[in-house]
Amino acid sequence: MPNTSRTDAGTGVAVPVDQNTDDPRPNPTLVMVRGLAWDVGLPVAAYYALHLAGATDWVALLAASGIAAARTVWGAVRHRTLNQFAVLMLLVYGIGLLLAFVSGDPKALLLKSSLVTAAVGAVFLVTAILGGRPLTLAAAQSFLPARAEALSERYRSEPHVRRGFRLTSAVWGVGLLAEAVLRIPLVVLLPVDIGVGASEGLFVATFVALMVWNGWYIGRVLATPA
Repeated sequence: MPNTSRTDAGTGVAVPVDQNTDDPRPNPTLVMVRGLAWDVGLPVAAYYALHLAGATDWVALLAASGIAAARTVWGAVRHRTLNQFAVLMLLVYGIGLLLAFVSGDPKALLLKSSLVTAAVGAVFLVTAILGGRPLTLAAAQSFLPARAEALSERYRSEPHVRRGFRLTSAVWGVGLLAEAVLRIPLVVLLPVDIGVGASEGLFVATFVALMVWNGWYIGRVLATPA
């Protein structure tokens, strides 16, 4: 069947399209949400699923760290690049695992975990403010390796794309910092069993909200022509 050429709304480059088939170009929103679900959601889901099953915090942290490490290695081997969000989750749960060894106090561990989340949020904000390569741009390139160069070019040449990636990175930073701050009174003021559940629920809700919004917003930005 004859093919024609069309302009990719996500990258601005021409791609071949079969006239008798649907457009094969992946939807940026779905790709981002799916990638975030694997890189962020899977370790989080494993951690809390094991907790609900009665596993110790150490075992749950070890499993989440292992999944994040596997995703990091898989991305590095397949795409020859580091998946920024997988590395981020590896740091979050890896540091949490180390903290579990040095603290037997559940409240102290939760407060230290809050500091880790705040540090991660600060990294997002720094990459947004410096403007060189926001962390969400790096993540989008890891989710869409075939379009990594085109994304870099659009980020360099299109102001609305730059604003979009800087904004999403800033929102992740503010969201994670807010989650870290809100977790402190939950841990300090509530009984341990209630505080643990409330802080974990806050963590999951924050990550899910950020994932869904980030995928939707970046997909919308990439679909907007220059």
